[in-house]
Amino acid sequence: DACVVRTAEETEEYQRVATNVGKGLAVIQEELHRMRMATKAQVQDMMPKRLDLLDEFPRMPDFLVALRPHTVWEKTPVKLFCTVQGNPRPIVKWYKEGVPVDPLSAPGKYKIENKYGVHSLIINWLLMMFHFLFPSWAVPHLTEIHPSKLEVSLLDRFSVTFGVEGSSISLVCTMVVVPNLPNVPPLAQWYRDDKLLKPSKLVEMSVSGSAARLTLPYLAKDDEGLYTLRIFTKDGTAEHSAYLFVSDAAPSAAGAPGAPMSVKAYDINSDYVLVAWKPPNTVNEAPITGYFVDRCEVGSDSWIQCNDAPVKVCKYPVHGLSLGRSYHFRVRAVNSAGISRASRKSDKVTAIDAAESERLQVIKIEGKYDIVIKDDELEGYVTIPGEPTEVHASEIFKSYVVLSWKPPCPRGRAPLWYIIEKVSGTGAWQRINTAVKLHSPRYPVFDLQDGQKYQFRVYSVNMYGSSEASAPSEPIQKVDQDGVPSAPGHVVATRNTKSSVFVQWEPPKNPKNLMGYYIDGRVVGSKEWFACNHKPFKHTRFVVHGLIPGETYVFRVQAANVFGLSEESQESSPIAVEPALATPSAPYGIAMLSSDGSSITLAWKSPKHCGGSKVNAYYIDKRDADTLVWKEVNLTGVTERVCTVGDLKEGTFYEFMVQAANLAGVGLPSAPSAPMKCEAWTMEEPGPAYDLSFSEVRSHSLVILWKAPVYTGASAVTGYFVDMAKKGSSEFVTLNQEAVRHRYLQVADLEEGETYVFRVRAVNANGIGKPSQLSDPVCAKALPGTSEIVAGVDEETGDVFLSLEACEICETSKFVWSKNYKPIGDCPRVAVTAKGRTSRLTFTNPDKDDLGKYSVVVTDTDGVSSSYTLTEDALNTMLELSYAIRHPIVPLKHALNYEILEKGHVRFWLQAVKLSPSVSYRFIVNDKEVTSGEGHKISHDVATGIIQMTVDHFTRANEGTYTVQINDGKAKTQSSLVLVGDVFKAALKEAEFQRKEHIRKQGPHFSEYLYFTVTEDCTVMLTCKVANVKKETTLHWYKEEDEIVPETPPSVMSGACAIPIPLFSRKDQGIFKAVLGDDRGKDTSVLDISGQVFDDIINAIAKIAGASASDLVLQCTPEGIRLQCYMNYYTEEMKTVWKHKESKIASSEKMRIGGTAEMAWMQICDPSDKEKGHYSIEISDGVKTHVRTFDLSGQGKNKEQVIVEFTHFYLYRGRVVGGLPDVVTIMEEKSLSLTCTVWGEPTPEVTWFKNEQEVASTEHTRVTFDGGKFASLVINKVTPEDSGKYSINVRNKYGGEFVEITVSVYRHGEQIPEKGTFPVATTNIDVFFRDYI
Repeated sequence: DACVVRTAEETEEYQRVATNVGKGLAVIQEELHRMRMATKAQVQDMMPKRLDLLDEFPRMPDFLVALRPHTVWEKTPVKLFCTVQGNPRPIVKWYKEGVPVDPLSAPGKYKIENKYGVHSLIINWLLMMFHFLFPSWAVPHLTEIHPSKLEVSLLDRFSVTFGVEGSSISLVCTMVVVPNLPNVPPLAQWYRDDKLLKPSKLVEMSVSGSAARLTLPYLAKDDEGLYTLRIFTKDGTAEHSAYLFVSDAAPSAAGAPGAPMSVKAYDINSDYVLVAWKPPNTVNEAPITGYFVDRCEVGSDSWIQCNDAPVKVCKYPVHGLSLGRSYHFRVRAVNSAGISRASRKSDKVTAIDAAESERLQVIKIEGKYDIVIKDDELEGYVTIPGEPTEVHASEIFKSYVVLSWKPPCPRGRAPLWYIIEKVSGTGAWQRINTAVKLHSPRYPVFDLQDGQKYQFRVYSVNMYGSSEASAPSEPIQKVDQDGVPSAPGHVVATRNTKSSVFVQWEPPKNPKNLMGYYIDGRVVGSKEWFACNHKPFKHTRFVVHGLIPGETYVFRVQAANVFGLSEESQESSPIAVEPALATPSAPYGIAMLSSDGSSITLAWKSPKHCGGSKVNAYYIDKRDADTLVWKEVNLTGVTERVCTVGDLKEGTFYEFMVQAANLAGVGLPSAPSAPMKCEAWTMEEPGPAYDLSFSEVRSHSLVILWKAPVYTGASAVTGYFVDMAKKGSSEFVTLNQEAVRHRYLQVADLEEGETYVFRVRAVNANGIGKPSQLSDPVCAKALPGTSEIVAGVDEETGDVFLSLEACEICETSKFVWSKNYKPIGDCPRVAVTAKGRTSRLTFTNPDKDDLGKYSVVVTDTDGVSSSYTLTEDALNTMLELSYAIRHPIVPLKHALNYEILEKGHVRFWLQAVKLSPSVSYRFIVNDKEVTSGEGHKISHDVATGIIQMTVDHFTRANEGTYTVQINDGKAKTQSSLVLVGDVFKAALKEAEFQRKEHIRKQGPHFSEYLYFTVTEDCTVMLTCKVANVKKETTLHWYKEEDEIVPETPPSVMSGACAIPIPLFSRKDQGIFKAVLGDDRGKDTSVLDISGQVFDDIINAIAKIAGASASDLVLQCTPEGIRLQCYMNYYTEEMKTVWKHKESKIASSEKMRIGGTAEMAWMQICDPSDKEKGHYSIEISDGVKTHVRTFDLSGQGKNKEQVIVEFTHFYLYRGRVVGGLPDVVTIMEEKSLSLTCTVWGEPTPEVTWFKNEQEVASTEHTRVTFDGGKFASLVINKVTPEDSGKYSINVRNKYGGEFVEITVSVYRHGEQIPEKGTFPVATTNIDVFFRDYI
C-alpha cells in the first residue's frame, strides 16, 4: 500500500493549518447556532399571528375527496381514502356500524394513517361492510406525549430466519424515532401468527429509540411461525413481518422422529386433565407408532411417564392427580427406530374442581355488602348425595374412552367421590375403579375389548353413604371415530423470489378436524425429501424459503389432525427457484464519457434487479438543467449501456435519466444525473474509464475489470492505474506502481469482510487522465457455496475441458467465458455448453496456443465467477489422459503369469481391472492360437477380471512363448510370457513334483513330514501328521533301518503321530524314518538328525532349560567347592560357558566342569584365595543367552549363603564316620563285608560304586543300609574278578563324602598283601572357609 511521509517542516505546517481550520469550524458552528435560534424566535413570534389570522376565517369541515364504495374478495385487505378540509382542522374518526374503530382493540386488523390531509383506513381480512360517518368538528388540544404520538421509521428489518431446537435466536429491527426521548420509548408489540406475545422466560423483549429486539433463548418448534413487529406511531402503526423456521435438533437415536409440539392441557378437574398436542412431521423417518406422555410437579425435576403403552392419537387423559397441585406435561413420539426428544413442557396446570366457581352465589345486601355462599349450604340437612346425571363418553378412541357426567344435586354435606360400574350385554355390573378414589366427573377407561359394547353407571359417595346409581349410559364401543384426513389436492408451485417458492394446494375433501399442513420439498434428481415447515401450517398457501437459487424442486403436502398425518399429496410440477417476473429496477451511475460540443456520450450501470427477465432495452430522457420538462432521446430502445446523445447546444448544462425494459415492461427511471455541460473536450489526457465490475470476489482477493475510455486524448491509451479505498474513506491507495496495459487487475491482501471502492485512471503519452466514476462498494467475502473451475478430461470422449458448477443461477443467467479476461465469443478452438447449473468449455484441438488464464462469469447473479490458469504441465497431463481415453487399452492388474496346480496342471492367467460381458480374447502359444479342448481349458470371470488357460499335462513340448490378446469394446491389450530355458525347467520340475504328489496322496500319506518339537521337560518329540488313513493303516518308526517300537502304538486315526526321545544327546544322532502304509500303498518320511538339525534341537532344548535354570547354589564336597545350576534338563552338547571374573573357565584338574541330567556343575578343588570372586554360567540357545551368577568374593550378596552352606556342610552333611579301610585283601572263595557307620541330618543317601560304576544289589553282591546309620556291601565268595576300586558316596542336601577302598582278591597259595589302614578324608576347604569367614 502507498503511504505519505512528511518532513519535519511539512508536519509543523500541517499542524498549524489544522489548528486554524479547527478554530474556523468553531466560529462557523457558533454562527449557525445563532441563526437557528433567531429563526426559531421568528417562527414563534409568527405563530400567534397566524393562528389569529386563521381564527378570523372559520370554515366548516368538508370532504374534498369522499369515500367511494368498494367490492373486494373476502379475506383480502382494502384501503379507504378521503381528503378533508376545514378551519380549525377537523378531527377525523372512523366508525364501523356506528361504533368507533379502535386499532388497539384488534391489533393488526386496522391501520389508520393521516398524511398531508389524506386520511386512510387499511382493513386486513375484510369480512363485513363498513360505514363511514363524519362527526362535528372540534379544535384539538395539547396533551402529554404518549408513545403512540411518536414518529417512527423502520430501517434495518429482520429477515426470514432459520433456527434449530435448543438454540437461541434474536429478531432485531432498527428504527429512527422523532422525537427520541429516552424515557418514552416507542410502543412496540410482537405477534406470532397474529397472537400477541408477552414477556416470559421463553420470550424476551426490549425496545429503545434505536431498535426493537425479540429474543427466544430456548428455541422449540412451538416458536415457528410468522413474527410481526407492530409499533404504534403518530400516523397509525409501522409494522414488519418475517417467518421464523425452527428445525428438529439431532435425534436421540438414528431414525427416531422429531419431538411433538404445542402441548396443552384441557378439561382441567381436581384429579384429571386431558393433554393434547400436535404430531411432528416425518419426512424420511419411519411412521410414528405412538406417544408417551410425562408429567412433572411444579418445583420438581422428576418426570413420571403416565402411560405404559404408547397412545396412538394426539390426546391422552391423565388421571390420578392431586387436588391443588400444579403440573407440567410433555410428550415423546415413538417409531420403529426409537423415541424422540421430549417436547417443550406445557404451561403450568393446577388440578382444581372446575365446577367449584359455579356452585358459588353472591348476594348483595343494601347494595354495598357481598355475601358469598355455596350451593351446598342451601341444601338443608341432606347428607347423602344425589345420583349423577347425563353419563356419556366425551372422548372415544381405539386406545381409551373418557366417561363424563354431571355432578349430583344435592351433593351432601361432605366431600364427594364417585364409583363407576360397567356392563357388557346382559352380564352383571362390575366396578371398574376399585383402586382409585375418584373426585372428578371424568374418568378414562383403557381396558375395554375391541368390538364389545358397554354401558356405564355412576354412584355418588360420601362419608354418609352412597347415592342410587345413575341412569345407564348409551351403549359405548371403543373405536376411532374419524381417522386421518384425506390427502390434500392439487399442489401448485410458482416463482416468488430468488431463494423462495410460493406453494398452494387444495384442501383435503375429508378434513376431519384438520390441525394444519406439512410441506415437504425435494431437489429434482434426488431421492431425499426435506421438511419445509416444522409446525402444522393452517392455510392452503405457503412460501418455502431457504432454497438454492436456480435449483429445481418439487413439493408435496400432508394434512395433520389428532390421528396423525394423511397420505402425501401428488407432487407438484418441477419449478426452478427464480424471482417472480417484474419490471427491472432503475439503472444508476450515469457518467459522461466524452463530448464534442454538439453531443455527449453517456454510460450507465445495469439495474441491480433484472425482474426475472433479461433487460432488452434502455430508454434515455434529457432536459436542460434549468427546466423541469423531460424529453425522450430515443424512441427505439438501445441495447448497450453506452449512448451518444446528439442535437445538443454547446455550453448548455443537461441532465439525463435512463429506464430499463424487459418482458414485463419499462421499469422505474434512474435518478437524474448530475448536470453535464455540452462542450468539446480538448484535453490531451484520456477521458475516464467506465463500467467498473468485479469478478472472483473471495475473502482476501478479487479481480477488477473496466472498459477503455471513449475519449483517448491526444494519443493512444498506454495503460491504467487502479486506486482503492475503504468504503467511507477518501484516502485512495494506488495498487499498481506501473501502469497495466490490460483492462483488469488481480487485487490481493484484502481484509476479510471489509468493504472497498475502486477507481481507474487511464494513461497516455501526455499524462494521466480523469479518474473513472467510483465503483460500487464490494465486500471481500466469498458467496456461500462458491466453487472453482475444474479442469478435466471427459471419460467417454477424451475431450479436455474446463467446468464450473454455479452456486447460484436464475432463468436469465448466462455463462460468459473469457481468456485473459477477454470474452471468447464464437471461437473455433473452444466450444461452450451449459446444462442446468454447470457450464463446460471444451477445447477442440488443445495445444500450447490454448495456454492462459480462463475465467467465467454467471450473469444475473450476485457475482458468481471463477478463474483457472491453464499451464503447460497441466495441459500435457490432460493430453496424456485424453490419448488414453481415445485410444483405450484394457488396464491390467496383473500381466500374464503362470502357477503350478495340484495334479501337475499349469494355469496361465492374467487379471484386468475391469471386463465387460462382451469381452473377447484368444491365447496364442508359439504363434499358434490355442482353443479350449482336450488338454486345454480356457475361461474368464467378468466379476474378477481374470482370464485363464489350464494345461492338463505339462511336458517339454510346452516350452515357448505364451500370449493373450484381449478386445473389450474399443479397448485392446495383450500380454506375453516367455517360458524357456531355466525358467521352463523349473516349472516343468515343479509340475512333475505336483503330479507325483497327487499320486502319493491317493493313498495314505503324510500331510506334514517329520519335524521335531521340545516339551517343557526337554523331551524331544519327532512328530508327523497323516491323512487319508483308515483303521488298517500302520505306522512304523525306524532309526538307521532299525525299527523302533514305542511303548504306546501310534494312533494314525488321530491324524498326528509322535515318538519321544528323552534325555536327548549326541548319541541320538542318526536318520529317523516313519513309514505309513496299507493296501493302497505306502509313504515315507525321513528326518536326518545331524548337522544343523541336531544343532537346532540342542538350541530348542537350551531355550527351555535355560529359562528354567535356577540360581547358582554352593555345595561343599570333600574335594572342595561345587557350584551347581539346576534345570529341567542338561546335556554337555548344550552351549554352556562358565566364567570367573568375566574370564572363561576351561575344565582342568583344578576346576572340573561337568553335569548330570538335572544340573550343570563346576567343581573347585582345593580352593584358595585366588579362586574367590564372581562366577557365572551362560546357557545359549542360539538367540538368547541365559545367565546365572554367584559371588564368592566374600563381600557380595551371596556371603550369607556361603556361611550357611559352610555351617551346614560341617554340621549336617552326609559323611562316613568310620569303619572302612582304604585297602582290603582277601582270598578267593571268602566272603567280603565292607561295613561303615554313616551320619548326616537329614539321613543321607548311600551309593556303592565299583570302578565308578554303581553297584546293584544281587545274590552275589548284597547292598544294605540299616537304621540310617550302618551301610554294608557284602560280596559272597569273592573271585579275582571282584578285585577293583570300590567307593561309597554318602550324601544329603547339605553335601556328602566320597570314600574309596581298594579290594585285592588273591588265590590260594599266593602271598597275603599288607593290610590297610582306615582312611582319613583331608581337604583344604576348611582353610578356604576359615579365611572367607
